[in-house]
Amino acid sequence: MSFSRRSSLLAILVAWGLTQATSAEVTPWKPAGISSPLFESHAAFDPKNGDLYFVRSSRAFQGWRILVSRCTPEGWSEPKPPVFAGDGVEADPYFSPDGGSLYFISTRSRDGIKGKDLDIWRVDRGTDGVWGSPVRLPEPVNSPNAEWFPRPAPGGWLYFGSDRAGGLGRTDIWRARTDSTGGWTVENLGPAVNTAGDEYEPLPSADGNRMIVMADGSLYETRKTEAGWSPRVKLGAEINANGSEIGALFSPSGRSLLFSRDTKGADSGEFFVWHETGSEAWPPECPRAKSAGRQP
Repeated sequence: MSFSRRSSLLAILVAWGLTQATSAEVTPWKPAGISSPLFESHAAFDPKNGDLYFVRSSRAFQGWRILVSRCTPEGWSEPKPPVFAGDGVEADPYFSPDGGSLYFISTRSRDGIKGKDLDIWRVDRGTDGVWGSPVRLPEPVNSPNAEWFPRPAPGGWLYFGSDRAGGLGRTDIWRARTDSTGGWTVENLGPAVNTAGDEYEPLPSADGNRMIVMADGSLYETRKTEAGWSPRVKLGAEINANGSEIGALFSPSGRSLLFSRDTKGADSGEFFVWHETGSEAWPPECPRAKSAGRQP
């Protein structure tokens, strides 16, 4: 079988598998103290202590702020800004696998000058567990345009969305990593993922072999092949209910997906969880079950 035919067959199998997988039930995740009449989205669980970082914004998805809540014996604590919060809008928190760093986007001021667009920042945690001062990633990771949804992946890659010049459409998915000189190399993911429209949020899996992409109001999946990323496939109607699904997060096993959806109702934006197979106990319970000892 030729390589091109193998690639085509793989794309068909991926599409079929996704169609089957998305028959699983999607249920709301509305933990007390976290869910509110405002818009909650973009959850990230701290690998070191299980704290929940997320974004809360207006019902119209404006004025983003990162908040953090700790799981206590009484449940999730009152969400508060993290110690590294800045003076601009901030969103899209995500941890490095070891929990030593957290990536996010921000319009915070630099050198006393208010930020004009969203840039990617990283904050590192010391051995004492205390967060340091956030650092803006350099060019060409950041650009004169907006960047969002930074997500680290195997191989040293950092995936993100941007409306920078040189893409295939209005907004595209890009990735970057440091090169042998210590600088950064940035590349576009190409036409299998990007279109003439809008691609915003990339979520690579822990092994780097699959990726969820939020694009033009829907969540898609693509798989890594010998030829690169396979043509993306739209996830099923159980997940893509009304085109407002954003902020996807894999469970540690990769068998569940947490995301947010604008319900257009009293709760505005809220979290939903999809379990690919079985009934995986995730997101983590709070208060935690003493016998289970579950960790996120």
